[in-house]
Amino acid sequence: MINIGILGCGRIGQVHGATLRGMTIARAAAVADAMPEAAEALAKTTGAAVMTPDAMIASPEIDAVIIGTPTTTHYDLIHAAAAAGKAIFCEKPIDLSVDRIHDCLKAVKAAGVPFMVAFNRRFDPNFAAIKQQIADGVIGEVEMVTILSRDPSPPPLGYVETSGGIFRDMMIHDLDMARFLLGEEPDTLTAVGSCLVDPEIGKLGDFDTAAVTLTTPKGKICQISNSRRATYGYDQRIEVHGSKGMLRADNMAETTVELANAAGMTTAKPQPFFLERYAAAYRAEMAHFVDALATGTPVAPTGADGLKAQMLADAADAAARDGMPRQITLD
Repeated sequence: MINIGILGCGRIGQVHGATLRGMTIARAAAVADAMPEAAEALAKTTGAAVMTPDAMIASPEIDAVIIGTPTTTHYDLIHAAAAAGKAIFCEKPIDLSVDRIHDCLKAVKAAGVPFMVAFNRRFDPNFAAIKQQIADGVIGEVEMVTILSRDPSPPPLGYVETSGGIFRDMMIHDLDMARFLLGEEPDTLTAVGSCLVDPEIGKLGDFDTAAVTLTTPKGKICQISNSRRATYGYDQRIEVHGSKGMLRADNMAETTVELANAAGMTTAKPQPFFLERYAAAYRAEMAHFVDALATGTPVAPTGADGLKAQMLADAADAAARDGMPRQITLD
């Protein structure tokens, strides 16, 4: 049995706790949170012990840790867990500083422990199927990728203040997906950003509407569109155009029921937000992490994937602010 400690018992910790509860080769053995009531609640549903982060990381009974705490805490927790020889599953971003991410990756490499970054969308059954069909040559050579990602509403302003901005908090998922699907690292980036949803977000120095274009050395193009407002639900779509055809993943609707009458055709709205839309992806990514630990096989996405996505997010933020394209070197 693989004993896993969960650091952070908020929404994402609860998701991972529920997934581990259904596994036969791994379990949530310990939980920790700055809010005692949150830790107690998750412990009750998982059967885990409540521990302090230090005690959890030091415990010889804990094989791996899930880091689902605020981003500002990741650096210290990663270093401590690596030094203790624990396998690490870390929510994105690793850190808001590329230099500090480099430090984390050095610590992980020196310790020789598995380190997985939670870009869960790679594990979405629809997006994974697109990736597999690209690999199978179904659409020939990829030429253009289009990614649309729109939240139903903005996050609280307190969250915006500490999130690192729309490119580092929200679009970082799409930047990772761009790399995942293009099959070639981008070397040029342009970006624009506006504040159209909530002027208070603009006052905090952030954008709520943004777009990025990535170009690879071979000329492949990826266009990413983000908005903090979608009145119709959580908008998550991908299209990949290639030399022999096109692949598309549309929104997941609340139901598949369609009404047809004299007024026209009506379908349900997309699922409300990320917990519902990516429920299968969260389960699949944790299953991958546990299976890798059980079999000794490599984990993915890696720390390097987390670093490269952060580098792209930094470049996008800078480009949106000064209007200048950026040359990118990720290799």
